[in-house]
Amino acid sequence: MNSQKKVAFYTLGCKLNFSETSTIARNFQNEGFDRVDFEDTADIYVINTCSVTENADKRFKSIVKNALKKNEKAFLIAIGCYAQLKPEELANIEGVDLVLGATEKFKVTDYINDLSKNDMGEVHSCEIEEADFYVGSYSIGDRTRAFLKVQDGCDYKCTYCTIPLARGVSRSDTLQNVLDNSKEISAKGIKEIVLTGVNIGDYGKGEFGNKKHEHTFFELVKELDTIEGIHRLRISSIEPNLLKNETIDFISTSKSFVPHFHIPLQTGSDVLLKKMKRRYKREIYTNRVSNIKSKMPNACIGVDVIVGFPGETDELFLETYNYLNELDISYLHVFTYSERPNTEALDMDEVVPKNVRSKRSKMLRGLSVKKRRAFYESQIGNSLTVLFESENKEGYIHGFTENYVKVKTPWNPEFVNTLHSVKLTEIDEDGLVRIEFAENYINA
Repeated sequence: MNSQKKVAFYTLGCKLNFSETSTIARNFQNEGFDRVDFEDTADIYVINTCSVTENADKRFKSIVKNALKKNEKAFLIAIGCYAQLKPEELANIEGVDLVLGATEKFKVTDYINDLSKNDMGEVHSCEIEEADFYVGSYSIGDRTRAFLKVQDGCDYKCTYCTIPLARGVSRSDTLQNVLDNSKEISAKGIKEIVLTGVNIGDYGKGEFGNKKHEHTFFELVKELDTIEGIHRLRISSIEPNLLKNETIDFISTSKSFVPHFHIPLQTGSDVLLKKMKRRYKREIYTNRVSNIKSKMPNACIGVDVIVGFPGETDELFLETYNYLNELDISYLHVFTYSERPNTEALDMDEVVPKNVRSKRSKMLRGLSVKKRRAFYESQIGNSLTVLFESENKEGYIHGFTENYVKVKTPWNPEFVNTLHSVKLTEIDEDGLVRIEFAENYINA
């Protein structure tokens, strides 16, 4: 390929998408392309799409317009979940030249021998049943921490979710490959690895192309904890029914895994959990949170919750609100339910009006601010370890403690990607925590 050609990437959605974008970007660089920032002028723009919500769909169009403003002759490629679910729809958007589905995206450089603009986007998209093989990925160079993909796809049939249609069946990387990738990441000086996937608690299924579990998520955690040179391991998100107590117990004494859990709840109502076809009841969730806090009192626990699901009456919403208000959690990721094609929920009665969804979302976002503030206040005076990020934000450098408290201190470029022992002193007006340094570098 022509080494003068420049390629830029934009990622929508989850940490898994970030890991895959980074791997695809390395493939371009191996083919002789120069990677540039998405804000720069490029010959090719690759947009890794998400389709979890209606807003993610809408954002894609504005990103395409922004790219074409930088270079109206640029070759635009759409990959990712939205590209798999709605390839023709994306191909019809003005400026889009190539749309690649779930399996084709990893071979994107095979499809770009000619970078001439097309009148309509060319589509290469498989039937999702064909997405039955595993492609490993990890992000590096984009952020202080690396996102390591260990699993893909999902066999769950949640009634609101399109992810199984976009990513296929549950399948896993081999244990050895995960360990090898972890060592590669660590050797590059990255201090923190975040394990990611669609349903990582299902790790081990499809590890060698079959449906049975060769290994379990617990076995993966134990093996990763033995690798030298990894300072922090963080679990991105794990279903409550798959977060076993043995895993919680192990992490509480782990040398590498940090006390931070993100556990999707979706609703605090057993009635709605059943309608959503979630694989647990609220009691399981309560038990998981209780066990985490009993073993790790300073652990940070994040929660995914959906508002406005069909059948969510005022009473059922308040049941969720009150449950979360009483629960010892640290923050919420609030999703406003949006109708997605080819899902069971699309045909359900008792549709919640959009203005009511918006009101409930606002209430839970407010609760999240309150919960995060209370969690941060509970950590004031504690001595923790901070890994600093790489950006200078208005004269400050930010970082995260092992239990996911976001801190700030005056900008110092020497702090980038370094670990420091600090004492948390006060919460600033912007909701971040100021610190005092207990000692200099723990590991530079």
